[in-house]
Amino acid sequence: MDPVRIAVVGAGVAGLSTAVCISKLVPGCSITVVSDKFTPDTTSDVAAGMLIPHVYPDTPIPQQKQWFRETFDHLFAIANSAEAEDAGVHLVSGWQIFQSVPMEEVPFWADVVLGFRKMTEAELKKFPQHVFGHTFTTLKCESPTYLPWLEKRLKGSGVLILTRRIGDLWELHPSFDIVVNCSGLGSRQLAGDSKIFPVQGQVLRVQAPWVKHFIRDGSGLTYIYPGISNVILGGTRQKGDWNLSPDAGISRDIFSRCCALEPSLQGACDIREKVGLRPFRPGLRLQTELLAQDGRRLPVVHHYGHGSGGISVHWGTALEAARLVGECVRALRTPTARSKL
Repeated sequence: MDPVRIAVVGAGVAGLSTAVCISKLVPGCSITVVSDKFTPDTTSDVAAGMLIPHVYPDTPIPQQKQWFRETFDHLFAIANSAEAEDAGVHLVSGWQIFQSVPMEEVPFWADVVLGFRKMTEAELKKFPQHVFGHTFTTLKCESPTYLPWLEKRLKGSGVLILTRRIGDLWELHPSFDIVVNCSGLGSRQLAGDSKIFPVQGQVLRVQAPWVKHFIRDGSGLTYIYPGISNVILGGTRQKGDWNLSPDAGISRDIFSRCCALEPSLQGACDIREKVGLRPFRPGLRLQTELLAQDGRRLPVVHHYGHGSGGISVHWGTALEAARLVGECVRALRTPTARSKL
C-alpha cells in the first residue's frame, strides 16, 4: 500500500509538534513540513514559553484542561529525562499576584501544575501593591531550543523539511493527499479566515542570573520569567498591530513595570528587545475541512489560532490534530469513503 502523503504547513510549535504526533500515531504515511520560516524566525521563537494557560472562551473548560494536562505531562517527562537540556525544558517556581482578589480564586488548571496554593501573608510582603496571590511550580519551554530539538526528532524519523512559501493550499495538490494547516496568521490568506488577527507582543531578554523565581501579574500583562540563559520581561498586547519593530518607549515601560515587582532587575544587563505577533482568534480552530475545486478533493486539517496560549496547550492540540489526520487517512484507504471524497 502506497504511503499517504501529508504536508504540514507551518514550522512553529504547532506545526512541528503536529508533525511529530502524526509520525508517532498515524502509520503508513510520509510527512513533509512546508514553511517559508523556520526557527529562529518563527512567532513561537519569541514566546515566553511558560506553561500558564490562556483561556479560550469558545472552548469547553474540560477540553482546555485536557490539552493543558497532556502538554504538561509531555514536557514534564522531558524535564525529567536526559534530554531536558537539549530540549530546553525545565521546572520553575514562582508567584502569580493580584491587586484585588480574583473572581476565580482557584483556576481550572490548579491541579495540573505542581504544589499550587494560595500565598501566605508573609509571602505577599514581597509585593506590597498586591493583596492576593498563588504560588506553584510549572514548566518553561524555551522555544529557541525546543524548536530545533523537535526538528531534529522529525528528521531522525524520516520527515522531510521543505522551505517554501505557499500562497494557496491547492499548490500542494496533487503532490500531497492531506494538508495540515498550522500556518497561524498565514491562515488569513491560506484559509480565507478573517477571524484571525495579530496581537503584537514585545518582550525584553535580559541577563539577571540571580532571578530564580517567576513573577506574573494576575492580568498577565507584566511578567518576569527566568530561563536557562536569560530572563524574559514582558509585555504588551497590541491588537491588530502588525509592526515587528521594537518600540523604545514600550521597552522602558516594560522594564519599569518589572523593576517595580523585582527591584533587583535594576542591575540587569545585555537587554535585548523582541517582538512577535500572536495569532489570535475567538476560538482555536481544530477541525477538518474538505476543499473541492474542479472535481478535485483535498482534505485539510486546520490547527491554528492559539493566541498567547500556544506553548501551554501545543502537545494536547497536536494530538487532537493527529487524530483528525488519522481519520482522513482511514477515509482515503476505504474505497466507499474514498469515492465520497
